[in-house]
Order: sequence, then structure tokens, then C-alpha cells
Amino acid sequence: MNTLNPRRQAVLAIVVQEHIATAQPIGSKMVVEEYGLKVSPATIRNEMKALEEQGFLTHPHTSAGRVPTEEGYRYFVQHLLPDQPLTLDDQFTIQHLFHQVGRETEQWAQLAAAVLAHASQMGALATPLRSDRCRFKHIELVEVRHGLALLVLVLHQGIVRQQMLSLDFRVSQEELSQLSNQLNDLLAGQTAGEIEARGLALSEFGQQVVAMIQSVMAREDNPGNEPIYREGLAHILTQPEFLLAEDAQQLVSVLEQPPLLGSIFENVRQRDGVQILIGGDGRYEPLRSLSLVLSRYGIPDGASGVLGIVGPVRMQYGRTIPLVRYVSQMLSALVEQWYGA
Repeated sequence: MNTLNPRRQAVLAIVVQEHIATAQPIGSKMVVEEYGLKVSPATIRNEMKALEEQGFLTHPHTSAGRVPTEEGYRYFVQHLLPDQPLTLDDQFTIQHLFHQVGRETEQWAQLAAAVLAHASQMGALATPLRSDRCRFKHIELVEVRHGLALLVLVLHQGIVRQQMLSLDFRVSQEELSQLSNQLNDLLAGQTAGEIEARGLALSEFGQQVVAMIQSVMAREDNPGNEPIYREGLAHILTQPEFLLAEDAQQLVSVLEQPPLLGSIFENVRQRDGVQILIGGDGRYEPLRSLSLVLSRYGIPDGASGVLGIVGPVRMQYGRTIPLVRYVSQMLSALVEQWYGA
């Protein structure tokens, strides 16, 4: 990474901030006039030229002002962007929304995507909690009506799944509760493979329930089945970068590629804190026109999900980074509160 002297840092910060706000190339005269710099436009032009030679700025055509390159955005985010917390009003609003939902972690992921999209006016992505190898914690069987029961499966570290059971015979709630208690004793702390290997001696109905538990747990162990909640696509499509039909089509195609997003999310899960992917960072060519601000949430060394904001490289990072950080911290606290024991 090239180092910049204070003046070039100031010029780069101004160009990035003004381009984010206007989506227009930024000229030296505007930099001097808008920011009251005590130097001439010619001096700023020279600094802009130097920044362009170092790879931080470019210009769309010969007579235009400058715009940041991906490298310029990265330098700005890493070195020049003030680390500001989310406003108290935003924090209160987000807390209020999340405390209205129950203990269902999938609802948290759906709400996280909706909240991030609305607050940022960008796109948002979120995945539910998932563990690399889930373990049984608790089950409840609830009679819904004749021939139908609800299986509520709680896995270690905050994963809750529900499944309907069709029955060919009448089972009372007392019998369902007895089987729930029996399975809670027999299966505590076990993986899907360990449950299968035990070969439990149970009634036909008990075997049916255990088979469903194994099926649900096997799906959880498969990262390819991870749902991704998406919100705010319409916000992104209003940005100048995606006004052309082919650019909009490319954006939609990228967001509908589970293998690509799954690979990115797996990398995000390996580290704590907000992670920023600008223009694909040279690793993901389909993302060259996008930035992703992502974070892991969940229990340390346990079940986790990923959430974040997606938009053009010309993104309001000063807004999106604290938003993603706060929502991920709040979800992690909720997971610890409800399922950390």
C-alpha cells in the first residue's frame, strides 16, 4: 500500500466523499472552493495527478475531473474514514424492532436484512445461524390437530427449527410430551451421525420422529442448503451505476448465485468484526462493480450467521459500516441471551 502525505490524504478524502455524494467526477476548483483550502487549484490538480499516478484516482475522459479507483476507496476506508458509532436514535429504533420478535433465529435473520436495507437505502443480505456440526439440545412435540403435530427442534448454540409431522393415528399431547422427554434424555448433545449409529429401540412413532430429527440436523450440517435472505434490491437499482439494463441484470445475477455468496460468507465466518469487500478485491470478478460490508454474528467458536449491506463501490461507508457492526453485535447478544447456556 502506497503511503500518502497529509495533503494528499486530505485531497483523496475530499474526492471520495464528494464523489459518493454526487456520483460526478470531482475537479480541483471545486475542491478548493467547497473546502476553503488555502492553496491554488493548480496545486490541487498536481496532487490529483500524483494520486492518479499512484493508482488512487482516475478520470472518465480527458476533460473530466477525477473519481476514486477501488484502491482509492480501500485507502479511504482503511485510513481516512472516521470510526463513528451509530446514532442513539438509530440504535433505539433497531433495538425496538428486534425486541418485538420471539426466539426464532430465522426471524432475526429476515429482520436483519430488512432493517439494514431500510436504514442504508442499499441492498442487504443475511443468513440464519448455522453450526459446522450441529448437536441436539432439546425437542418439543405439540399437538396441532388430529393427524398433525409440530416438532420444535432446538440445537446447541442457538439454532431452532420447526417441522410439521403428519400422523396416521391419534396421539395425545400427554404421549407427545412423554416422547419429547424420552428423546431429550437419549439424544442430548449428539450429532446426526451419533444418533444414527445408536440404533435406538423406540416405538414406530418414536423412530419416525428420530428420523425427522436426523434429517433436519443433516440439512443444517450442509452449507449448500443455507438460505440467504435478500432485501433492498430496488434501492440498488436506483443508483446511477445500474441504470443500464445490462448492468442491472449483472447485479441481479450476482445476488442470485448461492455458491459465490456462500464462499464469501464462509470466509467472513472465520473472523470477527466488519469485513469490507470492495470491487471483489481482485478475488471475485463478478463483484467488480459492487461493495459488500459484512459481519459474522453468533456465538464465538459456535453457531454463526452472516449479515451485511451490498451496493455500488460508491457507497456511504461511513453509514454502512456502523450499521452492520451494530446489528451484528445486537444479534450476537440476543443469541447469547437466549441460547448461550
